Amino acid sequence: MRFRAKIVDLACLNHFSRVINTIAKLAKTCTLRLTVSKLYFILSDKVANGGISMWCELCQGNFFDEFQMEGVAAEHNEIYLELVPENLSRALKTAQSAKAVKIKLTNKHCPCLRVAVELPSLSSSSRFVTHDIPVGVIPRRLWNDFREPSVPEFDVSIYLPVLKTMKSVVERMKNLSNSIVIEANLSGEMNLKIETDLVSVTTHFKDLGNPPWASEDGCQSSAQGRDLESMAEARIDIKKLQQLLAGQQVNPTKALCNIVSKRIVHFILLHEDVSLQYFIPALA
Repeated sequence: MRFRAKIVDLACLNHFSRVINTIAKLAKTCTLRLTVSKLYFILSDKVANGGISMWCELCQGNFFDEFQMEGVAAEHNEIYLELVPENLSRALKTAQSAKAVKIKLTNKHCPCLRVAVELPSLSSSSRFVTHDIPVGVIPRRLWNDFREPSVPEFDVSIYLPVLKTMKSVVERMKNLSNSIVIEANLSGEMNLKIETDLVSVTTHFKDLGNPPWASEDGCQSSAQGRDLESMAEARIDIKKLQQLLAGQQVNPTKALCNIVSKRIVHFILLHEDVSLQYFIPALA
């Protein structure tokens, strides 16, 4: 099992760094899955821990100048590692003006991702700063726990308003309640609601648009046949939503959410070369 990669382009490095920062804000620990063409950051929390799941996918070719890996076996050419993304984020902070960054899987005393940052220096010799980030190697028999979550049969799918706007609304509401109701319909309307014994506050968004989803057989998904005005809603933990919005360091080109009434809210944030899915289960 081998892995090594190198980033030379500073724009790619800063972009990669922003993606890792976002992930560090969403997950204390996560699984890094490496394949020949892609990197995945996966969080599949069991329902007991609040049931949040995350699936972030990056095409390695858009970030790395060199990328070599050999998986656990020829027919399973993948590597699954458990890591604390905050550690990787910290290591990359030292690389703001680096000439190059090399990442390599090593195993001296324990398995580590070694991040070697080559810094510009005034003399001809380079200066290196090296970080060893401990990782756990996930055995082949557990890989099935980290499959891509399927898009749930949703009642409503809607484009999100500008995330900055949504973030400031949610931050104000967070002082009033621990939970927030997200509701939306197929006419491009979405409401964020707080209801407590003392106060009820609603923010309305209009004309957001609804994504066209086609299912396998070409017809629209489960939203078909729904009354366009009727709202699908789910009450979720406001801190989890705020975490998602506060963590966004990569401004998505498209952001949408799918609501399964009273069950789950599924967020999808798409950037040219990064896609992030985030699932927040509804509160009872």
